Amino acid sequence: MEYEIRFYYPSKEYNKKLEQLRKIKDLNYNGRKHEITSQFDHPNKEYSFYTKEVDGRFRIRKTEGQNDNRCMISWKRRLKEETIINKEEEVELSINPNEYENLMFIINNVLHLKLIESYERYRTVFQNEDVEIVLDEYPFGLALEIEAKSKNKDPEKVIDKYVKLLDLDYKDSYKLSWDDKYEELCKKQNKKKYNEVTFNKDMPCIK
Repeated sequence: MEYEIRFYYPSKEYNKKLEQLRKIKDLNYNGRKHEITSQFDHPNKEYSFYTKEVDGRFRIRKTEGQNDNRCMISWKRRLKEETIINKEEEVELSINPNEYENLMFIINNVLHLKLIESYERYRTVFQNEDVEIVLDEYPFGLALEIEAKSKNKDPEKVIDKYVKLLDLDYKDSYKLSWDDKYEELCKKQNKKKYNEVTFNKDMPCIK
């Protein structure tokens, strides 16, 4: 089970949010990394991950940093509970990042999963044994996400602690995922919606 809350801001807010996080003494800075994430659907429509009943995401993510390269396969599914804090089913599997190209070959040419969308971002991570807080720089704006990690503390209390430390308002949180936010911005700003969301394309922006 995953417990998290997410807020969106204009890209120019990055340095301000970074300084706020640096001032929280019990958080450890874990660097800024570049990520490319691809999201796929089941080749059989009967088992689509994107139906309202399932509402899931099957993802492959490659992460590259100065001293750390990773590759992860993950499954995430929203749980239908009416709370401010998101509760999600999550299963993750790490593989050798050197095998990324072989993995993508199998996904595309053997399993024939359908690529729904892909995106790139820069992720800055702060964490301790109770929480992980990230700043995600998307081509359309900035997301701040707080995720409870403690195995023996109430996850909602953990999140509430850092919401208060960062002087955030629950009413400003955004329950849906990055792709929902991106689509919403495209519609509002009359921008073409791309399946590959990258920094070199004409993107909408959070203002």
